[in-house]
Amino acid sequence: MADSMVQSIGKYELKTELGKGASATVYLALDTFTGQDVALKVLAPEVVSGEEFAKTHMRQFMNEASLAGKLSHPHIAAILEAVISEGTGYIAIEYVTGGDLSQFTVPGRLMPTADAIEIAFKCCGALDYAYRQGIVHRDIKPANIMVVGGTNIKVSDFGAAYLQRAQATQIADIGSPLYMSPEQIRAAPLDYHSDMFALGVVLYELFTGQRPFAATTLPELFHRILDVDPVPPSKLRSGLAPAVDAILLRMMHKRAEERYPSWGELALELAGIGHLSVYKRAIPDCVKFTALRKIPFFERLDDGGIWELVHAGRWSRVPPKSTIVRESDAGQSLCFVGAGEVKVLKEGRLLNVLGPGEYFGEMAFVKEGVIPRQATVESITDVVLAEFEPSAIKNLTVNCHLELTTALLHALVDRLAMADTRMVRA
Repeated sequence: MADSMVQSIGKYELKTELGKGASATVYLALDTFTGQDVALKVLAPEVVSGEEFAKTHMRQFMNEASLAGKLSHPHIAAILEAVISEGTGYIAIEYVTGGDLSQFTVPGRLMPTADAIEIAFKCCGALDYAYRQGIVHRDIKPANIMVVGGTNIKVSDFGAAYLQRAQATQIADIGSPLYMSPEQIRAAPLDYHSDMFALGVVLYELFTGQRPFAATTLPELFHRILDVDPVPPSKLRSGLAPAVDAILLRMMHKRAEERYPSWGELALELAGIGHLSVYKRAIPDCVKFTALRKIPFFERLDDGGIWELVHAGRWSRVPPKSTIVRESDAGQSLCFVGAGEVKVLKEGRLLNVLGPGEYFGEMAFVKEGVIPRQATVESITDVVLAEFEPSAIKNLTVNCHLELTTALLHALVDRLAMADTRMVRA
């Protein structure tokens, strides 16, 4: 960092320069109020004063600034604060330490295909959430998908976003040419299908280390995006399943209406090919998310809450005829069946058979292990099991904890009512 650089801006103490663009510089900065590191995007005063800047880049900056505090999703980098003043301005963004996805798009550094699928699945959730808020990102590319660690990512840089509720902010030529959709090149109206196309290009690079539309000039690049189908990725990387080709080529279809009709349908397709991974015994995050999202018990939780539970749970695969919990043993975990079937036994007598979405262990969970297990639970088939300890639940955000506690209370009331009914009929 140059000695002449301003050492602080507002409450932010500048540490080092992370990157520099045509209109702004991004610094790693310390929020002196909270003690947290942030990425601080600062407009360059000499650029701001230019007439051309006011027509283009200032609108982008204002777009992003307007989203401060509005996008709350585990896979979107939070915009923490925005300050716009005469001649300058800055935006504080959640700092993500692991770099961006561009580091994994070159031959020799490609990630396992299962990890690429996981990342794409999480991007689907983030972009679906943004679209439900009326936002099309319009600049999805590897550099705008930040890596928290492993397959945990955050979509960032909404400066180019098309805000559907404020259409005057749209600028026709915004976006990175390599990732532009055909409709973006034609300056046609945009919806989520444009971001889906760009995500397909990103995923293609993650799988193959090559770009689907390679060209040496901008006109040639646009011609290829508009008129030339990319080589199926399986021809560039051995071991890719035909299902991977089908999904990526559909994401990058020339006609928006031929792509997936929703982010949710694309996410389910990605989760499906995730099962083809050589890491089959591991449980991918997309499988965990899909399993919890389908459980009525969690219907009050938004996607952010479901992702919290994905990471809070202890997940396992249980083979058939295995004892999961034993009657009279100590234990305090609340268990959900993500897949498969289990049977509940009391003194050897069959009480119930539970399938996907059902749960057991709620009494010991509520009492935090003070009382012993009331029944034995054994797997009938292969089972995917999610276990939650009271200590893990207490570490959830306040809203997620409250919604989960409320759902548990309702479930206990329903079970007590069912028990009363059975006693009356007996």
